[in-house]
Amino acid sequence: MPVLTRYMTPADYGIVAMFGVIQGIANPFVGLSLHGAVSVKYFDKKDPDLSRYIGNCVLIILANACIAFLILQLLAKPVHSLTQFPGSWLWAVVFGSACQAIIFIVMILWQVEHKALIFGVFQNLQTAMNIGLSIVFVVLLHMNWRGRIGAHVITVFFFALIGGLFLVKSKKIDMEPKGDHIRHALRFGVPLIPHAIGGFLISQSDRVFIAKMVSLADAGIYSVAFQLALAIEMLAASFNQAYSPWLFNQLSKDDRNIKKMVVKLTYSYFAGILVIALIFSAVAPWFLSFFVGKDFVGAQRYIFWLSLGFSFSGMYYMVTNYIFFANKTAYLAAVTFGVALLNIVLNYALITLNGAVGAAQASALALFASFVLTWIVSARVYKMPWNPWAQ
Repeated sequence: MPVLTRYMTPADYGIVAMFGVIQGIANPFVGLSLHGAVSVKYFDKKDPDLSRYIGNCVLIILANACIAFLILQLLAKPVHSLTQFPGSWLWAVVFGSACQAIIFIVMILWQVEHKALIFGVFQNLQTAMNIGLSIVFVVLLHMNWRGRIGAHVITVFFFALIGGLFLVKSKKIDMEPKGDHIRHALRFGVPLIPHAIGGFLISQSDRVFIAKMVSLADAGIYSVAFQLALAIEMLAASFNQAYSPWLFNQLSKDDRNIKKMVVKLTYSYFAGILVIALIFSAVAPWFLSFFVGKDFVGAQRYIFWLSLGFSFSGMYYMVTNYIFFANKTAYLAAVTFGVALLNIVLNYALITLNGAVGAAQASALALFASFVLTWIVSARVYKMPWNPWAQ
């Protein structure tokens, strides 16, 4: 960010942000959250043929990518009109989504197998390659937004290839089609499309509203603030990657005392991540004053609301796991999509009232609503002692 904000204009950043927005829409259709299905299937002792299941998931991803590419080509003009993203680069959206979906499957296997070292090395090498290529393309070759997007696409392709080779070498993939596996994967993933689209609308539609109602440059500045505040989301997501397999193992024991311990841990986590968000929002404006280029310093006005929103997102992770464990993902999809519609209304109303900062306020309110409503649903589909001090 310190480098790119000095070699890219806010408008360039806006185009990169729109790439993320379009890919956020494509991801759930291409990947169907099938890495989550693999995670659940891993613990299914009734079906030991995990390699064939993974292979069928990959077949679904490849088929979905072909369909998504054709649809985006047909919609190239309206997509450009809405987002100002060049239609000639839409191929990169679908290609990147397919590669990421395969990467997620490989990484979820390491997660459930508690292989934290290789998981961390694999993920951090992706980051290093993405950053390195971005600097080469943007700074040395002066490719502006094209260099940033190109670096991302090359990186996910390379690591999807490495991940695929790992699956083949370790004999964890068998791509012979099997109807039962395809149906199971689709039953898991298709109901999550509204959930994933809703999550996208909550987390990324704000940039579309800013680009249309304010300017593409303001969307770029907002994206810088979003990226910085995303540190809280990354902290929460990283914790959840380690926490969810442990939680599923504890829940499988069906012990009330263990459940009480889990609930107390959850409440401590709520308090901790809220404190982290408040400290972060206090320090970030000072940090931004020298961390980014002068054209992006205005990002500091968004930090408080985005940090608060991402703390609610971290709380959401802690309660949504119960819905996945209970295999009641349709309820989760309904909640998320409903909150996404609320977020659209809030974005329009608050941007009209407060300008671009209204988008950050809308995101915080939407993420809070998502957390509370998901908690209510999780309490209904899977009983937990949410008052652990009661006798």
